[in-house]
Amino acid sequence: MTAPGFGRLWTAQTISSLGDGVTHAALPLLALTLTRDPMTLAVVTAAGTLPWLLFGVLGGALVDRWDRRRTMWVTDAARAGLLLIPAAAAAFDVLSVPLLAAVAFLLSLGGLLFDTAATAYLPDLLGRDQALLERANSRLRGAQTAASGFAGPPAGSALLALGRSVPLLADAVSFAVSAFLVRSLPATSRPVPRARESLLRQARAGASHVFRDRLLLGLALRPAVGNIAFVAMETVLALYAHDRLGISTFGFGLLLTAEAVGGLLGAGIASRLGRRLGTGTALTCTAAVEGLAILGLAVAPNPYVAGLALAVCGAGMGATMVLAPSLRQAIVPAHLMGRVTSTSRMLAMCAAPFGAFLGGWLASAFDVRTPFFVGAGLLLTMTAVTATMTSNRRVEAALRAAAEADVPVSAVAPDLVEQGAV
Repeated sequence: MTAPGFGRLWTAQTISSLGDGVTHAALPLLALTLTRDPMTLAVVTAAGTLPWLLFGVLGGALVDRWDRRRTMWVTDAARAGLLLIPAAAAAFDVLSVPLLAAVAFLLSLGGLLFDTAATAYLPDLLGRDQALLERANSRLRGAQTAASGFAGPPAGSALLALGRSVPLLADAVSFAVSAFLVRSLPATSRPVPRARESLLRQARAGASHVFRDRLLLGLALRPAVGNIAFVAMETVLALYAHDRLGISTFGFGLLLTAEAVGGLLGAGIASRLGRRLGTGTALTCTAAVEGLAILGLAVAPNPYVAGLALAVCGAGMGATMVLAPSLRQAIVPAHLMGRVTSTSRMLAMCAAPFGAFLGGWLASAFDVRTPFFVGAGLLLTMTAVTATMTSNRRVEAALRAAAEADVPVSAVAPDLVEQGAV
């Protein structure tokens, strides 16, 4: 990967992901110190997904208007400052569930802008070659998985033992370092929408591009249903691990690490799977593996089998999160990249609050394992439904069309050139 600045982008996202992993383990454990009610825990989980429901498409339109590099570093700097608030509250013993929910909401809002800008920035930096994007996304995803899943959760559990504010401060430092590195990235040229055009009109253009294209819609629908399953599971995972499997606080961090180990493996073999099976078939297979792994987790008789199931689930997710974004980056026009990315992510994240409350309700009304069974069934059903939408034939046709349309900006968006926008 020889593109100028990729190493800094890689390093910045790795450091930030390490901090995210610390908080990912610490937040549910902090919430457990305040309440053991599944529905109350679901509020904190759902709060972290609401920004995508409320601002997903508009966020993509803003990213297509704004400088993507600046959006990334300003967002990370703001998140670093935000985390100082719950850290201070924890230090002075005034931490509360509403505060945790508010922080989760604002962190997710920042993540919406950062992730959309980063996804759109990568093809600006590297070009739209699918193989090159897969290698870059594999490295980014592998480092993110290793940092946020492998190293971060045990560190978060250990840091929490030193004090409730310590893991939050560690994540704040990671955001600050990431902001510094991202600010030094090279500027890239990109199409800029007409300033006079309304934000809503630009947002609708991005959304309609996704809904008109069966391949892009299939790529978005599968993780949407997957998020119902995953968030329903994560909502009660800490409770399930403690009550059913007898796992300690530190052991919970290790359990999350097992998922990260699988994710690292999946990200590493994603390109090979895509070449061997075809991108469309590979995506169908990884989604099926995720559903079966969640089913295995539900019936796990001990922590070791549960860890293995989470590792297999992580492998499927890791491969999916390399193949799907790389394909989207290769086929979507540059001037729509932010809006298409955010629309796709919004469809996935809109399902997450439903998954959080579904998980809490199912655990309260039936059994703590019920969210796992229901989630697995939903994911396997949607895998079958979307198989034809993301078939190899559709993928190959979309790549050919993108290659034929890969011409200078003046030819891609003549309406913008005529209006003096580029």
